[in-house]
Amino acid sequence: MSNNARAGQLLLDLGMYLGFAVFARATSLWSEFYGYRVWGDFAFVAYVLAAVHALVLLLWSQWLPARLRSRTLPIWLVVVVGFAAPLAKLVVTRLGAPDWTNTPWTWSAQPNVWVIERSAQLLLANGTPYIDVTALGRTPDVNDYTPYGPLMPVFGLPRALFGTSPLTDARIMFAITAVVAVAVSLRVLGRPRVPVRAAQLAVAGPLTLLTATVSGEDLAVIALLGLAAALVLREKPGWAGAVVAMAVSIKLIALPGAVVLTVLVLGRRRYFGAFAGVFALVNVPVLLVDPGAFVEHAIRFPAGAAHVRSPAASPFPGHLLTELGPSGHAAALALLVAGGVANLLWLLLRRPETVADVMKRIVVGMSTAILLMPASRFGYLVYPVVFLGAMLFFAAVERKRVPTFQPVLSG
Repeated sequence: MSNNARAGQLLLDLGMYLGFAVFARATSLWSEFYGYRVWGDFAFVAYVLAAVHALVLLLWSQWLPARLRSRTLPIWLVVVVGFAAPLAKLVVTRLGAPDWTNTPWTWSAQPNVWVIERSAQLLLANGTPYIDVTALGRTPDVNDYTPYGPLMPVFGLPRALFGTSPLTDARIMFAITAVVAVAVSLRVLGRPRVPVRAAQLAVAGPLTLLTATVSGEDLAVIALLGLAAALVLREKPGWAGAVVAMAVSIKLIALPGAVVLTVLVLGRRRYFGAFAGVFALVNVPVLLVDPGAFVEHAIRFPAGAAHVRSPAASPFPGHLLTELGPSGHAAALALLVAGGVANLLWLLLRRPETVADVMKRIVVGMSTAILLMPASRFGYLVYPVVFLGAMLFFAAVERKRVPTFQPVLSG
């Protein structure tokens, strides 16, 4: 890389870290959630240090020892200071702060975490993580819902089985799952070099670190979809189908990514057989216990059609339309379906031929879904941002060698 090109990269690094620092500082000052503010305090320091490192590299790199000149060094720094440190503080603080309160300024974990841990208890006791909200003897509220797939309770099992401790916090399970999935992906691909820009977007970005610190389930889903993509690239469609089935069975928001990967592997019977088998194994037993509760929690609630409306209320188009009343909700659902159909037609008429192209389609598809869902959250934007980083990573991998994967249906 020429000196001018490296200077340009460092300038962009500096701008990104400063922008991330502004986001973190704004979060620490103005968020209503205690966990968000704790994360913001730590992350602000991390991003400022990363920006200082980029500035020093830009102006005085010749004075630094060789081991300190790497642009990956601040990424590790940000992960330690901006994720591991605040997570450790929050899981310990949570031991003395009760869950299930209406005081977000005291929450050491987001409600997602409580709900998931409770769902594990329900699964062990009843064979299903979903309760019949019509049989409560009172008006149901949002905390009665478990708006996830039947595999999500697995992450809450340590606390259900071994009791309350920092190590049984569901966020630890999500982090472990994400790290293991990424490590296996890199091993499957032959441990390729990860581009710095890809790592900044997928690993060191504020949405990634904030999500991992206060909740975490979305990163586990993303990492599993990334692992499935790596398995597809290495011609292991059966394993890929099984991993995709697990991701979808954790959280339905994985469905757009699953559809794109499925289009890439059309004709791979091992993929479809593994997907169908794992999906049925995970979902059918829970469905049979209480079909109505399954549909109410896992499908109707995320779609905004349950007895209780989701509290997800970020001001995206789908939610704003829903706020107009029944006709607006119908319009939002119609737009969501139309967006899904448009993305599907794009996939079928111009099928992706590389995994990097798959990542690009996932970015577009998930962005469409997030913006048009009746109940959506700002934090869901972590999906397209991380998959954008994954797109850069897989593009670099595929540029260095001819992919082993070749689509069966080649247009």
